[in-house]
Amino acid sequence: MQIRHSLALTGTAALGAAGAIAAPAGAQTMNVSVTIPRLSVAEYHRPYVAIWIEKEGAAPRSLSVWYDYDMKNGEGTKWLRDVRQWWRASGRAMQFPADGVTGATRAPGDQKIAFTAGKGPLGQLAPGNYTLLIEAAREVGGREVVRLPFAWPPRPGATVKAAGSTELGAIALSFAK
Repeated sequence: MQIRHSLALTGTAALGAAGAIAAPAGAQTMNVSVTIPRLSVAEYHRPYVAIWIEKEGAAPRSLSVWYDYDMKNGEGTKWLRDVRQWWRASGRAMQFPADGVTGATRAPGDQKIAFTAGKGPLGQLAPGNYTLLIEAAREVGGREVVRLPFAWPPRPGATVKAAGSTELGAIALSFAK
């Protein structure tokens, strides 16, 4: 079985009360598809997954973190450090649950999350070269990170693909207006 994760970014021009533009007209849509294979193992646990972006010289931005956030006394957060690269990049500085970022672990199957450019964890992206990182870690299992480089602003229709070998399967990042 697989988990397929989609992340969509959309936006429209909006003039706030203070006169600031919330998102540009024709904002980009960013679609991220993540395949998490269900492994044939004696003891399968849903993976903790972190999805974030990095740009050289800028702070990393966590877009989505799936973990057991509803465990008694916040017990699920103590295993977030097992998502090691994300934890070192930005996770340890975050307060959990993080509004708009925290989500439950996902059962195998198709998953979709939408973000609006200029709002939420994505915020405004400065032009430049970025890397989308997806890391998965499972209890009694492995850990894997997949990186997808992309340029912002992207060309509509641009696609970047990669694949993991154990905890992650095919990953695709595509853009549209």
